[in-house]
Amino acid sequence: MKFKNLLATLVLSAGAISAMAQDEACIPNSSVAREAVKAGNFKDAYEPWKMVIETCPTLRYYTFTDGFLILKNFLDTNKDRNSADYQKYFTELMDLHDKRIKFIPEFLAKNVKVPVSVEGALGAKALDYIQYSPSPDVNQAYDWFKQSVDADKADASANVLHFFLAMSAQRMQANPANKEQFIQDYLTATQYADQALATETKPSAKKAMETVRSNMDAQFINSGAATCESLEEIYAPKVEAEKTNLAALKEIIKVMAMMGCRENESYLQASLYAYQIEPSADAAQGCAVMAFKKGDIDGSVKYFDEAIEQETDNNKKAEIAFKAANVLASAKRLSAARNYANKAIQFNPNYGAPYMLIASLYAGNYKWTDEMALNKCTFFLAIDKLQRAKSVDPTVAEEANKLISSYSAYTPEAKDLFMLGYKTGDRVNIGGWIGESTTIR
Repeated sequence: MKFKNLLATLVLSAGAISAMAQDEACIPNSSVAREAVKAGNFKDAYEPWKMVIETCPTLRYYTFTDGFLILKNFLDTNKDRNSADYQKYFTELMDLHDKRIKFIPEFLAKNVKVPVSVEGALGAKALDYIQYSPSPDVNQAYDWFKQSVDADKADASANVLHFFLAMSAQRMQANPANKEQFIQDYLTATQYADQALATETKPSAKKAMETVRSNMDAQFINSGAATCESLEEIYAPKVEAEKTNLAALKEIIKVMAMMGCRENESYLQASLYAYQIEPSADAAQGCAVMAFKKGDIDGSVKYFDEAIEQETDNNKKAEIAFKAANVLASAKRLSAARNYANKAIQFNPNYGAPYMLIASLYAGNYKWTDEMALNKCTFFLAIDKLQRAKSVDPTVAEEANKLISSYSAYTPEAKDLFMLGYKTGDRVNIGGWIGESTTIR
């Protein structure tokens, strides 16, 4: 028994001695390779580096970072991607990534500071794969990027998020059946990018993520997946299949609203199902549009009211109230339409569109008395509203100026007003449903 214990001790000791001997052999090679890399002498760094990475891969973490520099330099300077040397160094680069992924947990266990997670290292491998592979497989790159993003989430690098979506777009172009996955990947990538931007404090990293975030939107819009027709095709069957799944319904509503597809049947039906499960501002708006399309004006306004109540952002409340005003205007319910336009202005005093709507209501329904000259004074009041619109909201100035020019042609002649006892500068009360005063000019 004692002999067996002694034998085991000797074996273990021999193993430890062997490991120490390997480290002692690796250390000088590691130093030589390190200094050569620092000097940019990658050719002389290669052999000693290769001995270290093959014999003592966990001796120093920088063995991996130096290796990436060495191998990428060889690949960058070799323009023939079909050459044996290029294939050799590319294979070594991929193997080096695999080794780093394998040994990261061991470095972490030794309290070595490692700048990436295992998943982040997989994302880095995917980046080098699409850059250096002689014939990259889009599906393989996408799988690696997806694993990395799904694990790192908002900690994923800007480049990984960007190329994750780019690979997803290429998969969709090769196979339209991947369109829904591309849309989901867009939502995922932009969500993580937004989360990263909310917490990032380093200016350079923040700027990089902002650029990527902007490019994601452009990529989605230009992808061909972002049309209302294509979204309807994707979501029409999904709405019915997921009509009790609030999370799925919210996702459909979000995407279609973002792309301006609030009139589409899938958006409207998803909104109705979502509203039945959990009333919300977006869902109520969808129900309002559905009711309007069915000719139910009262029902539409009711849902808009509920949307206003559910919404917390005053600017969005203003937009909802304005939509209700337009619904009522379409039904010739003039006074009610004006009330909702004024509600929109109360929520957002710098919102020009409601003033424009009120002006059009006045100009389109200007008659309130038997005196035609006084009726035409209504156009002065409409112009007042247009002037107000462009003063609070420069974005409507061009359209407001066109309408001012148009309405000015319908204002009364001074001589006609003089016969009624009015002159320039006098105030005149516009009667009927309007009930406001304006100045003659």
